[in-house]
Amino acid sequence: MFKKIMALCLACVMLSLSLASCGKRGEADVHVFYYTYSDTYISSVRSSLDKALDGAKISYQDYDGNGNQTTQTEQIQTAITKGAKLILVNIVNTGSDDAANGIVSLAKEKGIPVVFFNREVSDAVIKSYDKCAYIGTRAEEAGKLQGEMIGEYLRDNFEKVDLNGDGKISYIMFKGEEGNNEAIYRTQYSVEEANKILSAAGREKLSFYDKSNPNKYLVDRNGQWSAAAANEYMTTALTSYNEQNKNMIELVICNNDGMAQGAITALNSVGYNTGEGKMIPVFGVDATTAAQELIKGKKMAGTIKQDAEGMAEALRLVAENGLAGRSLVTGTEKYDVDSDVAKIRIAYSKYLG
Repeated sequence: MFKKIMALCLACVMLSLSLASCGKRGEADVHVFYYTYSDTYISSVRSSLDKALDGAKISYQDYDGNGNQTTQTEQIQTAITKGAKLILVNIVNTGSDDAANGIVSLAKEKGIPVVFFNREVSDAVIKSYDKCAYIGTRAEEAGKLQGEMIGEYLRDNFEKVDLNGDGKISYIMFKGEEGNNEAIYRTQYSVEEANKILSAAGREKLSFYDKSNPNKYLVDRNGQWSAAAANEYMTTALTSYNEQNKNMIELVICNNDGMAQGAITALNSVGYNTGEGKMIPVFGVDATTAAQELIKGKKMAGTIKQDAEGMAEALRLVAENGLAGRSLVTGTEKYDVDSDVAKIRIAYSKYLG
């Protein structure tokens, strides 16, 4: 009997810890669905949003989709069945409208507001339900700002960066995910905008390091935008593209700071970007705490700030609106809101330390 009681107590403790790790215990009004907890920026948003909801005394529950749309959709179904009053969705699958439309249908059937965030869904999805909104950035803005930052850095430091001495900069590009607008535009505009500045300065345009790769990027096959994926790619690339072979990769462009961290770790293993000596400029997006420390330590060149606290504050405001029965965009005048659809934009900015 004693053993059974102890086992039951242990089970209760484990359940309590499990619930606590997912958000507030008890019946939650707001249910927050993240595409994955492992994404560094998303972890920042989650931490900031938890604090914002706590401060507003809004009960909530967090969920980890773990990069699986089926898992996330099932989590949403369960939450709605159990009486969720509002759902915030960092959707897994952005490649088509199917998943988003399915989520909206579930919410619409019960008349509860649904707010997508960070990973953008189409205007058609938002317009399909009057209690639906999106909070995020303008997908192209990060790429353009990153490209400007890269172009300006190379213009001012060209000879130092041109380790191969061939008058052009060889770069590698790490793309987070196929079919994701943020990844698509960051990949496109970071190079285009950098090339504009280089051309205006009378320099050659950027040259992708591997001429056999028609895409001119390497993508995280799991769609996780992960440090591990970038580290693996970078480690492999450096075995063939290096100073000894006179074809060194001279610039690293990453769709996010997690991938930048992975690339820097690979560079560290061959003596670069240690804070002393030779440095290959590495650029990311998000301005995570880790990236800020790398920039401070002269191991990373720059990043684009994606405001996790600003995102969380906007989500808190919209959640309060939805719970009170107001229009989701009430009181959002300080934000850039699209003129014809309920999409609230959080601005990016350059971060050089």
